Amino acid sequence: MKRLTPAALVQAYRDPVSWLILAVDLFPVIAIFQLGWGAAALVFLYWLENLVIGFITLLRMFAAAAATGASAIVGAFAFGAFFLFHYGMFCFVHGVFLMVFAEISAGTGENISISPLGLVRYALSTGGGMFWFLGTILALQLFLFLRDFIFRGAYRETNPMLEMAKPYGRIVVLHIALFAGFGLLICLGEPFVGVLALILLRAVWGAVQSVRRQQEIAAPASPKVDEASPI
Repeated sequence: MKRLTPAALVQAYRDPVSWLILAVDLFPVIAIFQLGWGAAALVFLYWLENLVIGFITLLRMFAAAAATGASAIVGAFAFGAFFLFHYGMFCFVHGVFLMVFAEISAGTGENISISPLGLVRYALSTGGGMFWFLGTILALQLFLFLRDFIFRGAYRETNPMLEMAKPYGRIVVLHIALFAGFGLLICLGEPFVGVLALILLRAVWGAVQSVRRQQEIAAPASPKVDEASPI
């Protein structure tokens, strides 16, 4: 990726979709002010977003395989099964850590459920209106998948193995920072400004991804390196 410069930001935000992404990234501010979300609900929303990214990654893997042929589709099933297990385990461990930490900080520990479905149910229960916020993220990701990956033909320029690796950078780079911020906020008593700072951190990440996306659209034939995730 080219350097993140003011000119690159201006170019990225000439695309209305970049503003749409920014709006979705800032959407949880409503939950903070209107629904009383704290740090736990916010971070669990971002954890659920990881699951959405995993689903979109599977779609990208199969779309890339379909562009190659029937044998590649068969291979995509094998890679997809491995991805479901490995990425799913990655998310599960992160989620359990968050759930235990949130319950301990709340002084209860009664709602801990060490199972994948139990963890998802717990995450969905941490904040009012969570389904709406998660649904907004899912709708945006599906739109980007169709617009950037399918209709613009990006699926012809990649392969299932490359697509399978992309979401891990997102977890390592962004979510470790978010989870560390969550722990710090819990220790500090969840100051209001700190919770808003988590949203700002996510919005900054989204802006960086918008710049990357616009640069790839402008130069589709150039090599793509260090792609972290579909968003």
